Amino acid sequence: MRRRRYGLFECIRRDFASALSNDPAARGPFAALEVALTYPGFHATVLHRFTHEVYKLGIPFLPKAMSMLNRFLTGIEIHQAAQIGPGFFIDHGMGVVVGETAIVGEDCMLFHGVTLGGTGKATGKRHPTLLNGVVVGAGAKVLGNITVGNNCYVGANSVVLKDVPDNSTVVGIPGRVVARDGKRVNPCEHALDHNLPDPILDRFRALEARLAELEKVAELNRV
Repeated sequence: MRRRRYGLFECIRRDFASALSNDPAARGPFAALEVALTYPGFHATVLHRFTHEVYKLGIPFLPKAMSMLNRFLTGIEIHQAAQIGPGFFIDHGMGVVVGETAIVGEDCMLFHGVTLGGTGKATGKRHPTLLNGVVVGAGAKVLGNITVGNNCYVGANSVVLKDVPDNSTVVGIPGRVVARDGKRVNPCEHALDHNLPDPILDRFRALEARLAELEKVAELNRV
């Protein structure tokens, strides 16, 4: 993924704007002050951006210590080497983990309990890449060196182990694409709507219907 370079304070400005625009609770005359002073997701992102700058200087130990301080203060663990684009927002935030080789594009949003993690003891690029405009629902796990495409939505508590094409909605364990380019299987009307289709339940219902048909045929044959 080719990444445009942004300055530190431009990234922070866009992170702040993303928090204001994406959180419906951030309303009223004091919304900006609330985000600046009371949003741990915003605080964790800002602290990570400074930590990442120190990491890029090649200073030993200090970036890791700053990362652990960030975790202690916010409940959010972002590895000092993780690359995060501007407009990043973590809603609520507690329990979020972002691994060392994770890459996050522009205007992405994570909810609490999300893990951008690795699998096994692989070396090199072992964490996911999220392209631009990705939303990852609460408790979801995106694991391994995979790519989640632009403007995708990962449903709450999903476990994503394979690449996801652009403009897709993924749900389930393991994650399955249930909508793409606005077409599908139970469309999702809004990017932040957590009422997503359940492909496993759909399959069970289809099996039940098939069994009912077979039972009717068997009954007719007995007659």
